[in-house]
Amino acid sequence: MRQRARRGEPWAHDTRRRDPLPALRYVPDKRSRSVALLLALPLALGIAVTPRRQAQGGVVAPPLSFERFVLPNGLEVILHEDHRTPIVAVNVWYHVGSKDEPEGKNGFAHLFEHVMFQGSKHVGEDMFFKYLERAGASDRNGTTNSDRTNYFETVPSNELALALWLESDRMGFLLDHANDETFKSQRDVVKNERRQNYENAPYGLVGQFVHEALYPSGHPYRRLTIGTPQDLDAASFEDVKKFFRTYYLPNNATLVVAGDFDPKKARELVTAYFAPLSRGKDPKPKKTPMPVALDHEKRLKIEAEVELPRVIVTWPTPPQYAPGDGELDLLADVLASGKTSRLYKRLVYDLQIAQDVSAYQSSAMLASQFEVAVTLKKG
Repeated sequence: MRQRARRGEPWAHDTRRRDPLPALRYVPDKRSRSVALLLALPLALGIAVTPRRQAQGGVVAPPLSFERFVLPNGLEVILHEDHRTPIVAVNVWYHVGSKDEPEGKNGFAHLFEHVMFQGSKHVGEDMFFKYLERAGASDRNGTTNSDRTNYFETVPSNELALALWLESDRMGFLLDHANDETFKSQRDVVKNERRQNYENAPYGLVGQFVHEALYPSGHPYRRLTIGTPQDLDAASFEDVKKFFRTYYLPNNATLVVAGDFDPKKARELVTAYFAPLSRGKDPKPKKTPMPVALDHEKRLKIEAEVELPRVIVTWPTPPQYAPGDGELDLLADVLASGKTSRLYKRLVYDLQIAQDVSAYQSSAMLASQFEVAVTLKKG
């Protein structure tokens, strides 16, 4: 990390640093409120990366038992028993994210996160959540990122059949219910979400500037998962149906059932609800890692109507599960997890120049990024 020689000076590049790689940095202007961003070359941290082992230093990882099988239609199923509490969690993971969107269709994967809750052939409009609420579900939602979209619910053990029925019906029969009106209403919801969480939120569009500076043109991670209003407005319902038929298939999904259940009964229910669904043509997702390497430091300064300036430093890092990825998760905790962590103690307590500090390794299938963000105090 760079250090400041005297309090009150803006962050500046130290020509004496020994790092062999350049960085992208945002430097705040003392005369205005702004967000400073820096993109750095691959992180040079002096960490020795060793192959992962099941046991190191006498510590053995606790076993995690599960049963895995694949239905004839290609659906991967994972069952994990845990009888400590009378609940069961169901998670359907579709192997499609914003990286798989065609050019000009940015936002489709996230749009489906919304459309999938509106109803299917045997589940009426807006009834998905109502069925779960009546059953006492403790958690139900969906998430989307660059690599996948998942849907999950946690229900009492005796309601496992309900959760599996709901998930199977929208996997196999969503388009029997969804129509142009459904698509347009959810498109407006997504556009409003973008306005609320990105365009009108403090520092909300910083991620867009980081991605555009870090990833080259044509890289699937250059686009934000939320999508753009232009692409969403230009989309037709036929485009949406094509996207669904390409990726929302049993052979492009993983179903996980974890919790308090009888494995024989769970297997029977999964087979009954999901086996009849038709297999589709296997999609061709971008699975080849596309790591990024900067050959120089990039600095951006973003003017924003925010109360406090923020400095963000980002490095391109190894893809998910590649050597170094797990070690960077650990490093992030050491640097900024908790008030006694290295950066928090140094910047917030000792120098008293920062309001808060965070660090994390954003792991992804094709490439990852390590980020440190510091919100400065006034002045």
